[in-house]
Amino acid sequence: MPQPLPDAVCLARFLSGLPDPRDRRGRRFPLVAVVSAAAAGVLAGARSLTAITEWIADAPRWVLTAVGFRTDPFSKTVAVPHPTTVMRLLSRLDGDAFDAAVCAFLRSRDDSRQAGTRWRAVAVDGKVLRGSRVPGRKAVWLLAAMDHSGTVLGQRQIADKSNETPSFIPLMTGIDLENTVVTADAAHTQHANGAWLRKRNAHYIAVVKANHPVLLDRLKRLPWTDIRLDHYDKATRHHRIEIRRLKTAAFRHLDYPDARQALQVVRWRKDLTSGKVSIQRLYFVTSLPAGAATGTELAGWIRDHWKIENQLHHVRDTTFTEDASRIRSGSLPRTMATLRNLAISVFRQDGHTNIAAACRHTSRAPRRALTALGIT
Repeated sequence: MPQPLPDAVCLARFLSGLPDPRDRRGRRFPLVAVVSAAAAGVLAGARSLTAITEWIADAPRWVLTAVGFRTDPFSKTVAVPHPTTVMRLLSRLDGDAFDAAVCAFLRSRDDSRQAGTRWRAVAVDGKVLRGSRVPGRKAVWLLAAMDHSGTVLGQRQIADKSNETPSFIPLMTGIDLENTVVTADAAHTQHANGAWLRKRNAHYIAVVKANHPVLLDRLKRLPWTDIRLDHYDKATRHHRIEIRRLKTAAFRHLDYPDARQALQVVRWRKDLTSGKVSIQRLYFVTSLPAGAATGTELAGWIRDHWKIENQLHHVRDTTFTEDASRIRSGSLPRTMATLRNLAISVFRQDGHTNIAAACRHTSRAPRRALTALGIT
């Protein structure tokens, strides 16, 4: 079976700094061991808290020892926590600290893969955990940042009486943004966000919609018919023909922080079943100066922004049945989402494109989950 590399990044080292919410007199099982075992269970396809506890209970003795559970010196057995103990511990974890530890592990694991790349694209988008809604309280709402290759770089919970906009800067704080291009939806096209990114040497591609009516009107009035085409793409997928065209116009000044180019994207689609044709025009501004990126790169970043929806949020819903989950206790909904982010990102980094198949592959040999997490 595959063996962990001697210099492999180990999840346990990143979890060692997690604050333990338990009283000192009640810490029978190490926090790192419980969380590491839960992470390995999710990599093996556990969709629920019950499935995680069953995976821990059925794990071989050497697996339990490897993740950090202690061996009784007299009976020579390895005791495992009761399912209720696992639930209580995971529900009391500090969500911000746990997300920071997991994302730091993923970033460290992915550093070597990013070496030599000129630009890194990062998408920001939110997701509501529908099953976590309880009377008198909204469902848990999480905002995540994921690079376009599939690694989750950060996650933050949105306050009950707030929205995604104020959480953008706190989410991106702590992420290395050097040579990074950030894509997000219209809610995050805010002057404060653009200025903050530029101060950290990051670039943005910001979609302009009705929440910026003056800027949108100015972009629409540009003589796009006289501007040359920078990118053209035609493809047939999902029983439809799609044509994408991109045009760029350089500016010395736009009413957005450090904006240097305006972009127009035209999407032409024809449904091969119904014959219906639709045309959509979108407008963007970017801080990238003319010549810093090709039209193909700009079009790719705009198109690949939706990978965070298709390759992360959709996978959590379909493969891990997140929206069907009725977990509501404490920070447990967020903790489970973080464990799913961890599993999906690790599989993406290891070259898997089908996450369900990757889970089945991992479940057939316990060592595979430990190897992926860098645990010997």
